[in-house]
Amino acid sequence: MTELFSEEADVSTRIPGPAAAMRKAPRQARSRAMVDAIVEAGARVLDARGWAGFTTNEVAGVAGVSIGSLYQYFPDKTALVDAIRRRHFDAVLAALRRAVDGQAAPAGLAQALVDGMIAIHRDFPALHQVLLDLPNPYAGEAAHRAFQDEYLRLYGVIVARHRGPDDADGVAAHLLSSAVEGVIHNAARRGLLAHPGLRRELLGLVCAYLSVEAIPAECPAPS
Repeated sequence: MTELFSEEADVSTRIPGPAAAMRKAPRQARSRAMVDAIVEAGARVLDARGWAGFTTNEVAGVAGVSIGSLYQYFPDKTALVDAIRRRHFDAVLAALRRAVDGQAAPAGLAQALVDGMIAIHRDFPALHQVLLDLPNPYAGEAAHRAFQDEYLRLYGVIVARHRGPDDADGVAAHLLSSAVEGVIHNAARRGLLAHPGLRRELLGLVCAYLSVEAIPAECPAPS
């Protein structure tokens, strides 16, 4: 099973700013592992139960820790959702950065990008929609803006590398990112992320967009 939150994420991919919702940050390896287990369990419960059925007692049980240990770091379930949201952002940026840093040809980059995004959403397909529907009273808005800035910057790097400079307002980066996330999120809602045809078609879409020479003659060439 692919974990939602990869430990391979470089520090530079992580959303900046303090995790304001947490009571304290874990310092030792054992406490960090426990917090990771709590956040992973929280994602699992939130995906399965939704916000209405999301309880800290169940999260503690799934994580295999006491409720007191959970409250040592998270004062309430909204604070835990803040951590889940931040980790989801970090995982998405890490997948994008791996695609950008590891692949030169459009086909290889498209495969790394598509496989990375499918892996992040496959195990908890309902989680993203729940996170979108929930307001966050802590650092959610600032974290989301920071995520969007880095997210579009990385897509801009992909576009510039394979299509040339983007428009001043980043239209190509917006279009490509919207296409990929739209397909992934809709497939997650419909239970289609494991379907091989979805992966094949999304790979074709990304490759066609990044390979200027592959655009059919009747389509307008990018400026």
